[in-house]
Amino acid sequence: MKLATLKAGGRDGTLVVVSRDLTRCQPVPEIAPTLQKALDDWANVAPQLAAVYEALNAGAARHAQPFDPRTCASPLPRAYQWADGSAYLNHVELVRKARGAEMPPAFYDDPLMYQGGSDSFIAPYDPIRAKVSWGIDFEAEVTVVTTDVPMGIDPVAARNHIALVMLVNDVSLRNLIPNELAKGFGFFQSKPASSFSPVAVTPDELGDAWRDGKVHLPLRVNLNGKPFGFPNAGVDMQFDFGRLIAHAATTRELEAGSIIGSGTVSNKQGGLYGSKVENGGVGYCCIAEVRMLEIIETGKPQTPFMQDGDTVTIWMTDDAGNDIFGRIENRVEALPEG
Repeated sequence: MKLATLKAGGRDGTLVVVSRDLTRCQPVPEIAPTLQKALDDWANVAPQLAAVYEALNAGAARHAQPFDPRTCASPLPRAYQWADGSAYLNHVELVRKARGAEMPPAFYDDPLMYQGGSDSFIAPYDPIRAKVSWGIDFEAEVTVVTTDVPMGIDPVAARNHIALVMLVNDVSLRNLIPNELAKGFGFFQSKPASSFSPVAVTPDELGDAWRDGKVHLPLRVNLNGKPFGFPNAGVDMQFDFGRLIAHAATTRELEAGSIIGSGTVSNKQGGLYGSKVENGGVGYCCIAEVRMLEIIETGKPQTPFMQDGDTVTIWMTDDAGNDIFGRIENRVEALPEG
């Protein structure tokens, strides 16, 4: 099943069921006016939405309309919780290696996670507004949306609380991060609003690509229309989504509609650092990794962070080349400096 939220309909938008080929959709106000309302009663509402999905794909939906992802908000325009992990340790290793720091042994057993702002998100085709001097970077990731999760849940059991899967551009302002981390109190200003894929899908929609709490498909990233990376989201993921959910729920319950992120997808590709697309590798899902690789190889970064007018595109296709989630396409609209 595929779901999206149209911007029309107030702050939380209007929930629509989307056809498998992403060409048609149908509002379902009689079932749930918003995605959060659906998640609040997921066990009862999901089967009703699935029936609409079947009718839509069969061409039998009564109120179908064309689906335009550019009219979408993020599936959850705002959420009760957005917690982002860092499950791909190649990303962590690379960043630390560039500054001469070793990986603490605990990082291999205990997930990293930060709590991001969730009171608003950037729509999938909306711009990133930030100062270029802040070091604007994208981070392409996979995320899941949970049902209610009890505190202290087992990681394997936690997989049963995954209602939906999405993609995200977890925007980072790299030049603000060092000073924030130096305070010893985590990210805030350096992590502005994130942008999620137009469409959220149930795990079964991914078929065999969904297994072991992971999505085993390449995550594709273009920067200004050129391939930047396509690492496989199921490879080198140290902590699956069940483990990440359980980590977040160690000392608290998670309410329905909580979003848990994988962290930047990153593949080792046979070595520690990976390789750029132009060098025959699968590339990267953020600029920071490329810059760290350049520092290691040449002593200084060569690739700039995003500039005014730069556009990042993030999407995922199935084995047949069909777009699954629709595309995130964020263009930088630089704020004045000073």
